[in-house]
Order: sequence, then structure tokens, then C-alpha cells
Amino acid sequence: MASAIRVGVSSCLLGKRVRYDRGHKHDRYITDILGQYFTFVPVCPEVGCGLPVPREAMHLEGNPANPRLVTIMTRIDLTCRMLDYCRSKVKELEREYLSGFIFKSRSPSCAFIPVEVFSSGGNGRSRGLFAAAVTEHFPLLPIEEEGRLNDPKIREDFIERVLAYSRIQMSIPEK
Repeated sequence: MASAIRVGVSSCLLGKRVRYDRGHKHDRYITDILGQYFTFVPVCPEVGCGLPVPREAMHLEGNPANPRLVTIMTRIDLTCRMLDYCRSKVKELEREYLSGFIFKSRSPSCAFIPVEVFSSGGNGRSRGLFAAAVTEHFPLLPIEEEGRLNDPKIREDFIERVLAYSRIQMSIPEK
């Protein structure tokens, strides 16, 4: 097991230009402050499942309990592609010994705080598909969204949970 405290993070938050519009959402608090204490494991589910940069914008639609990932203009359903990636990526992340994860808010793949799911029968809310897969596979893993880390209490709580989780991981003997 690695001795560094490893935290998964949406790649765009580290300044990587992986967003649909070739942009990023570089978060200096994450890279400049938290980066002094944590080793980051960047993940971009869209690029990871083979989508190009740039790409058409997407959103979630259908049943909020089982949303579909669909491109907005051309209506291409990318759900199966994304879910296949999610299943393989969470298995891969087991070997990373993560002590936490920071997701990009308002993303159809990475939102931890539920985003709108569009439906003809009335809209609902759901987590992004990758965030949902990570939280299901790692139910005790400390997770937060970048925007919420601006709140000092939430930020302190997240850091304490990551440190505690890391200590627990280090106390468990490797197999």
C-alpha cells in the first residue's frame, strides 16, 4: 500500500483540458493547497470512456433512479458506454488505495450532489453516473464536490475524514 495520501479528483479540476468545450475548471485551492498534502489520481470519465475533446454537451434524462446519458443536440445515448467504463474504472481504482475523492459539480458524470434529470414526466435529480458508481463501490470513501470545499466547515470535515480514512487503510495489513 502506498504511504502517500491518495485522493481521486475530476481531471478538469487539476487544469487538464478535458471538458466538452476543450476547457478546464482548474481549482487552485485543490492544486495549490490540498496538493501539498495529497497525491491526486485524476479521472475524467468522458475521456476515459473514449469520448473526444471537444465533444457535444450531454445531460441526464429519463428515470432519475436509472438515468440515461444523452448528447443534447444529436440525442446519442452514451449510457452503456459510460456504465461499462464505470464498472472497469472502479475496479482499477481499488489498486489506487484512495482515501477520498473530489468530484466536479453539475456534471452528468461526476456530480456527487444530484443534478437535474430531464424527463417528459417531470424532472427529477440524480448523481452523475461515475459519481454514483464510485459511491456504490466505495460506500465509506470520503467524497466531496469542489464547490462545497469553499465552505470552511465542509472543507475541514472533508480533510478530517480523508485523514481518518487514510489512517484506517494504513492499519489494515496487505493481503
